[in-house]
Amino acid sequence: MDSWVDGQPADALSLKDRGLAYGDGLFETIAVRNGAPVLLDRHLVRLVKGCQRLAINLDHAAVCTELLAYAQALGEGVLKLIVTRGESARGYAPDPSAQARRIMLGNPPAVYPAANAEQGVRLFPCATRLSKQPLLAGLKHLNRLEQVIARSEWQDTDHAEGLMLDQAGRVIEGVFSNLFLIRDGVLITADLKRCGVAGVMRAELLFQAESLGIPTQITDITLDQLQWADEVFVCNSVYGVWPVRAYAALSWPVGPLTRKLQTIARALLDA
Repeated sequence: MDSWVDGQPADALSLKDRGLAYGDGLFETIAVRNGAPVLLDRHLVRLVKGCQRLAINLDHAAVCTELLAYAQALGEGVLKLIVTRGESARGYAPDPSAQARRIMLGNPPAVYPAANAEQGVRLFPCATRLSKQPLLAGLKHLNRLEQVIARSEWQDTDHAEGLMLDQAGRVIEGVFSNLFLIRDGVLITADLKRCGVAGVMRAELLFQAESLGIPTQITDITLDQLQWADEVFVCNSVYGVWPVRAYAALSWPVGPLTRKLQTIARALLDA
């Protein structure tokens, strides 16, 4: 599948693009099933909020039209949408009149071991800590060096994902996922007001849980709280839900609420 730049097939980008120079932009990783982008509304809501916070001038009508057309052409796979601030002269100061650049990349469907979903995964204890920056917290911006460094910490196949803490030692998220724990029937996930990515699947599972009458809580999570969890799982918008069976010396069963939410996520991704 050819990549697109601003709605046209292209395999090159201007060297003046601010996404290349400064990581000045955002991205969305979208599952595509039967020619349609999955959870598109949630991806667009996050993208719009990110553009507003970064003051990026995005043509929202164009990006919606292009996403639908690109997904239809891709058929099945993973669509990566990258939005940069566009081009500028040298220097950090952005041009307020610059029009955002829209880049779309198509990839085959992601393939993971079936055991990740069925039996659960082990999390690697990442030494890399997430920096506190409320202005960027929650955004899926292009500055992903913390995740790149964290992912380079393990090469074995025993760990399918890594757990990232912030500078104060709070549990935040996985390297490429959000984390939930369940305690006494309450679904709990980290407060992302300081750092971390507000995942699309995270938002959808919170909504689904509340619709089912399952209590939810967004709060700071410590390693002690993680130790006393009844169930733990990670999620993202490509693979859905993976139960977490172990982290360092801790272990958990694959519990019924995790299975229920996993079934909901699978139905959304397979629709």
